[in-house]
Amino acid sequence: MLALRKFSLRSPILWGRALMFSFSLLTAHCLLPIAQAQTPEPIDTIRIDSNLVNLNVSVVNRNPGTSAARLEQKDFAVSENGVPQEISFFASVDTPFDLVLLLDLSGSTSDKIGLIRKSAKRFVDAARPVDRIAIFSFSSEILSVSKFTNDHDALKKSIDDIEDPYGGTNFWDALRFVLEHVVGQSRIENRRSAVVVMTDGVDNALPDVDGEGSLTSFEDLLKIVQNSSTIVLPVYLDTEKELDKHHKLTEAYALARQQLVMMAVKAAMKSTRHGS
Repeated sequence: MLALRKFSLRSPILWGRALMFSFSLLTAHCLLPIAQAQTPEPIDTIRIDSNLVNLNVSVVNRNPGTSAARLEQKDFAVSENGVPQEISFFASVDTPFDLVLLLDLSGSTSDKIGLIRKSAKRFVDAARPVDRIAIFSFSSEILSVSKFTNDHDALKKSIDDIEDPYGGTNFWDALRFVLEHVVGQSRIENRRSAVVVMTDGVDNALPDVDGEGSLTSFEDLLKIVQNSSTIVLPVYLDTEKELDKHHKLTEAYALARQQLVMMAVKAAMKSTRHGS
């Protein structure tokens, strides 16, 4: 577990219960939700074609008095029109899950703090008792809001206590930190893991954005996302209208949205190889 609550991103080390946390990500589409501040809140999605198909299997023993043996991926075969298909992901529905909520609390999201808190609590409510959630926030630095726990009341209190957004955005460094230094224990304990990151995606390292931004390049981050066994699900916070009233950052916002889509695609492609 992490002993410190605050981490410098300048250091080199630097999502009802259908959320069972297979996320049904292995379905025909990978979704990039867009969170809006209006009430009621519309939910827009960008759909990305994928070749993944989700198959749910129930196994019943012929002898009612005997439980079915624990089955593994090698015990199943899938074919389409007689052609064997690769099983990219296999897991029992009771496999425990570790979820990291990574919340953008930089200055650009200051008008979204109510939406961020509300959405984060919905994630907590959707989790099963066996699933654990950790919460981190980031601006130019990353802050540990809550370590992994299945105590929903404590998690919601931590969400209520998060500070108001301020400062720059080192998004790429923050996501890299979580993938490399937070979800490692989940793999050791044979738990599935995912990171839900709520952000506008505008790292200060993007063109025309003031500030130094992340040391990690976006290209390097994409490789880390693709090679990690952890699912990454970006949730777009639309801050452009509030922040960019003079349209000076139009190109940066467009690039940030494109990068979030690329990240979701890489995560889906990665899951076909690693079975996340």
